[in-house]
Amino acid sequence: MEEYAYIIDYLPYGASGSYSREPKVQLAGENFFTLLEATVKQNSNPAIGARVYVGKDSRDVVEKIKKRLSFSELTTAAKDNLRPVIRQIIMAKEKEFIKFINTAGPISIRVHQLELIPGVGKKNMEILLEERGKKPFEDFAEVKKRVPTWLDPVGSFVERIISELEGKEKHYFFAKPFIERP
Repeated sequence: MEEYAYIIDYLPYGASGSYSREPKVQLAGENFFTLLEATVKQNSNPAIGARVYVGKDSRDVVEKIKKRLSFSELTTAAKDNLRPVIRQIIMAKEKEFIKFINTAGPISIRVHQLELIPGVGKKNMEILLEERGKKPFEDFAEVKKRVPTWLDPVGSFVERIISELEGKEKHYFFAKPFIERP
């Protein structure tokens, strides 16, 4: 259950091809990157990238959560806005992602969690493990300084989360897998 979500698209006249013409938003959840569709309260002005409350209590912008969306159900605009919104969420939750870097372990004898982050690979993983053994990382700036061959750590996490949302991964670290209900 998400408490907060970020608006990735605003459909003032509802989804095209839909019978209902009520204003809707597509959202990305803050904790599990859950993709949601919700109706909008009258006289609210939803802005792309805005953080909105979607929990059980009184909501300012969102009227009702209509359904959970799969990645393929997102509008083109929502897909375009998703990367910057995920980057924004990662930066807001930097400590959690740094904790992942500092505590990630092996999945099997051959595969380590860090290897499954795009842009890490075997070489960067070895450097990361060696560096975190000396002293845990504090933030992304320190990661970039101590592991200069990993060009964009935040971007790597963005790509991993997108891949999880698309359902392309065997292991889910950040997003809850979407399960199609009959």
